[in-house]
Amino acid sequence: MTTIKGPAIFLAQFLGDSPPFNSLEAICKWASGLGFIGIQIPTWAGNYFDLQKAAESKTYADDIKGLVNSFGMEITELSTHLQGQLVAVNPAYDQLFDGFAPEKHRNNPKARQEWAVQQLKYAAKASQNLGLNSHATFSGALLWQTVYPWPQRPAGLVETAFTELANRWLPILNAFDEAGVDLCYEIHPGEDLHDGITYEMFLEKVNNHPRACLLYDPSHFVLQCLDYLEYIDNYHDRIRMFHVKDAEFNPTGKQGVYGGYQNWIDRAGRFRSLGDGQVDFKAIFSKLAAYDYKGWAVLEWECAIKHPEDGAKEGAKFIKDHIIRVTEKAFDDFASTGADEAFNKNLLGI
Repeated sequence: MTTIKGPAIFLAQFLGDSPPFNSLEAICKWASGLGFIGIQIPTWAGNYFDLQKAAESKTYADDIKGLVNSFGMEITELSTHLQGQLVAVNPAYDQLFDGFAPEKHRNNPKARQEWAVQQLKYAAKASQNLGLNSHATFSGALLWQTVYPWPQRPAGLVETAFTELANRWLPILNAFDEAGVDLCYEIHPGEDLHDGITYEMFLEKVNNHPRACLLYDPSHFVLQCLDYLEYIDNYHDRIRMFHVKDAEFNPTGKQGVYGGYQNWIDRAGRFRSLGDGQVDFKAIFSKLAAYDYKGWAVLEWECAIKHPEDGAKEGAKFIKDHIIRVTEKAFDDFASTGADEAFNKNLLGI
């Protein structure tokens, strides 16, 4: 078994125009002051981190790594959630997702997708240059608008969609394989990979690619009423990343999983700061430790109620308190008889 690394923090929800959130140096100082020892860097914020430069310049990557290390922290992983979303976009969402791409690629789905694929390939090389072994992303979605279909889906639609999704991702997965980095899909509503079944369908289409791994975030499973503990039992050998995020689901006679088009504060299912929701993190940390998870525990703050800075401050301690320093011996070693094979056979009468 391995002691989980952490606490770490995903910076995406904290980036801003005002100190201490307006530069990588300032935000590292802030995070370190709260007790975090790792940061997960979103790659779409060019004023914090230049993805292409990190892919093409080992010197730049070393400088970024040195800056983070100077605050007593490590880079845990890079993230391309927004770019990964653009690898596969159904035309129904073109306008909504155009904002994830540079302006010059908007209103041009083909150019937008090509840009996204290149971004993922940069991410593979940048991760290699930074000495990282895992990367976070979304799968994108060709089918999400049919998740609860009316009228019914045409025969063969799902098969065709997953074949196309796999064809788009295989060259990217191969680039990550060449870089020695696991590509971890965050299983998430809005993505074609949104639960275990859809992940397995994709995995089959990419020939069980060794780099098609998982980012585990239990909050998304609470909102889907999915057993997030059994999920670990099923997929622990593919889980390479862990977002520590809380959630709650409180259905009423008026509202359930779909949320009634309400804002987050008024939904039956909503994300909460760590410790304020319903996720059993003691059980999760125990399972991951037992299955020898070797990665980081990374806070992702998303809460409809609490201030983000309070969520971060409390989250650092919450994660630290939940990390289990694994044992190197069995509790009953003191009673060992030190028996040999002959003794064992004698006990069994053989």
